[in-house]
Formats: sequence, C-alpha cells, structure tokens
Amino acid sequence: MSLMTVTNLGKSFGGIKAVDGISFELAAGELLALIGPNGAGKSTTFNMVNGQLHADVGSIRFDGAELVGKKPREIWRLGVGRTFQIAETFASLTVVENVQMALLSADGKLFSMWRRAAAHKRNEALALLEQVGMAAQADRPCSVLAYGDVKRVELAIAMANRPKLLLMDEPTAGMAPKERNELMALTKKLVVEHNMAVLFTEHSMDVVFAYADRMIVLARGRLIAEGKPNEIREHPKVQEVYFGSGKTFEKSKVSKESV
Repeated sequence: MSLMTVTNLGKSFGGIKAVDGISFELAAGELLALIGPNGAGKSTTFNMVNGQLHADVGSIRFDGAELVGKKPREIWRLGVGRTFQIAETFASLTVVENVQMALLSADGKLFSMWRRAAAHKRNEALALLEQVGMAAQADRPCSVLAYGDVKRVELAIAMANRPKLLLMDEPTAGMAPKERNELMALTKKLVVEHNMAVLFTEHSMDVVFAYADRMIVLARGRLIAEGKPNEIREHPKVQEVYFGSGKTFEKSKVSKESV
C-alpha cells in the first residue's frame, strides 16, 4: 500500500515546464531515488513535496492527506522529515543540544522560554544519537565535528519528529566514498527498523545503485523511467539521456558533475 501517491504533478516558471505531469508512488519501508541530468526537474519535484514550492497542477497524497497547498511546517507536522544538501546544525551548540532543539520543536515548545533546552528530553535525544552512532560525542560542540559526523547528527535531528517519510536532498554531497556508504547504510538500517519511507536525490550513482530499492528518472521535467536499479541500469532511454548512446552505467564512471 502506498504511503505517498504523486499524480500529474506540474510546475512552470514563465513559459518553461520545470515539471510536466509526473506521477509515482512511494511505499513505507522503501528507499526511492529520484535522479536525472541537470535541469531534469528533480529539485522542483523535491521542493513541491516538501511544500517549499506550490504545484501548479496535480496532487501529492501522503498518508491520506493532501500536501499541495500546505506549508513546509504543516507538512513536517504530518510526519515528513528532511535533510539538506548542506548539513544544517547549530555549530555553537553541542551535539545533544542540537537534537534537543529538534525535540522541543516537535513538541511545539521551541519558542517557549519557560524551560531550558538543556533539560528537555536529554535521554530521548541520546537515544536518537545512539541510533546514528553519535551518542559518544553527545557533549561535543557541533563546530568541531568531521563533516560525516555532522551529517549523522542532522539525520538524528530529522528523526526527532518520528517521520513516516524522510526527504534527503543529496545526502552524501561533499563526502568521501567511505563516508557516503556508511551514511546510506545507516539510512537503510533506519528505514527497516522504523518502516520509514525515504525519497532522495543523489549525484553519486554508486550510492544510488547500491542502496535504492527503486528509482525514478526525470529528463526535461518528465518521468522517463521507473523501476528497480537493475532495470534502470539497462533502460535504453536512461542510457540515451545520460550518455548519448553506446555506453552503460557498468562501463562508464559517472562523475558528480555529469548527473
């Protein structure tokens, strides 16, 4: 059964159709990769699901609710978490305080000054950090962490509202191959443990083919292919869009700049 169903989604800027009538579904417990060459409409699609952009046409049904027309904060409260291409944490706060701030927000108390953040659900924050392998660094300032560890903290923050769906915008951007694989393996583990859905965009094709359960491919605003990684790898239209002709994902090294 689908957790999210996107139907005939479209968005234009001036006379240009950035997203042109795409439809797809996402199930609980599934990692769905959204890929395509530059200008394909990935970011526009992603931002419509998150509420940062308002769709011109179409529907996004999530767990029985219509997301089109809702603000990002409203969508977040329905159980949709998000991580960003550039990790967003408070560098001046400790690791655990960053997660506590997210828990305060989830409880609707972010702007209530009657209670110190340091006293709010520390044990729950530590449990979230344990899930991402960062509990041992809970009292260190985020400013001194390695970038891969910052991304783990961001993942713990995203889990603070117990999301049913996690949106990950290029989660491994700026990371070394070992860090990329560790972060996505951790994400896969959380998906299984929490029966959570993940929709992610990604430039690193090694990550996409290793961890995605299913993939959708956009080109010039339209959905051109959908299927499991092995099906997408051999899809002639996908090969044409990425490489022209005569090459495959097996034979070609896909650089970050080319995707």
